[in-house]
Amino acid sequence: MDWASVALVVVLALGFTYTNGFHDAANAIATSVSTRALTPRIALGLAAVMNLVGGFVGVRVAQTIGGDIISVPMGSAGVAVCAGALVGAICWNMITWWRGMPSSSSHALVGGLGGAALAAGWAGAGASVKWQSILDNVLVPMVLSPVLGLIGGFAVMTGILWLFRRSAPGPTARGFRYAQTVSAAAMAFGHGMQDAAKTAGVVALALVASGHRAPGDLSIPWWAIASSAVVLSIGTYAGGWRIIRTLGSRIIDLTPPQGFAAEATAATVLYVATATGAPISTTQAISSAIVGVGATRSAKSVRWGVARSIAIAWVMTIPGAGLAAAAACLILAPLL
Repeated sequence: MDWASVALVVVLALGFTYTNGFHDAANAIATSVSTRALTPRIALGLAAVMNLVGGFVGVRVAQTIGGDIISVPMGSAGVAVCAGALVGAICWNMITWWRGMPSSSSHALVGGLGGAALAAGWAGAGASVKWQSILDNVLVPMVLSPVLGLIGGFAVMTGILWLFRRSAPGPTARGFRYAQTVSAAAMAFGHGMQDAAKTAGVVALALVASGHRAPGDLSIPWWAIASSAVVLSIGTYAGGWRIIRTLGSRIIDLTPPQGFAAEATAATVLYVATATGAPISTTQAISSAIVGVGATRSAKSVRWGVARSIAIAWVMTIPGAGLAAAAACLILAPLL
């Protein structure tokens, strides 16, 4: 099979990575911008650099995406599954970005892979979904990460309130604005670890399906990691202001200590997930941490209607991206 079809997958992978960057830029910088710890452009520049660096550390997530979600047949049908999955994930990212809803790009890609594989299997191409692996590596972490973010955000903020209970509010706020530079960088680094590498896993899968690699050789090519990291950082710097507004001010009105607590908690969740190879949602991690932080003030300080809308977007992500990917796979299969 020639390289043209693989090149299409690479282009789509980089296109998805770019949408991932501006869609998820809010994850790293929304709290820092809303508390005025950083100006928007400085925050975006910091996030772009740390995404780039983090991208070279998240190979285990790429291996999970490439080898533990679906099985694809050799030949054009397998490449069509990879291409269809990316198209479906891109469509979902664009829809939720337009609506200003911070959904998960990671789960959009997982849903896209699953939907495309099911469509190809239904058409008799031999693709299949690894359900047990998805349960262990995607669904369980998908449920646990927002719970940990919620509990962790509440616990960290409670500790901050106790430690600084006798401190003057003004100097404390200024100190946490400086601290948010570190926590925002840590959050962006974690986002890079999770999100830059995962499309490289799809590229590796397409290389095997097209016959350019031996069956089962899902080692991640360095050029795929490097190009994904660069494109993610470019997309991040482009910014996703609709979602930044949602995370930064619509859930709660953040103060600098709250912003630091949310970012530190979410970054920790991302690091643990990346170490295990679980492709979790950076959006879920930071959103749930923000809700947990806000709940320390009072339950009424959280705008639960916004949180409910975000939760609905999370639930809809995998099936929504899956349906779009299934349609794209069936359209592309005869053309490749």
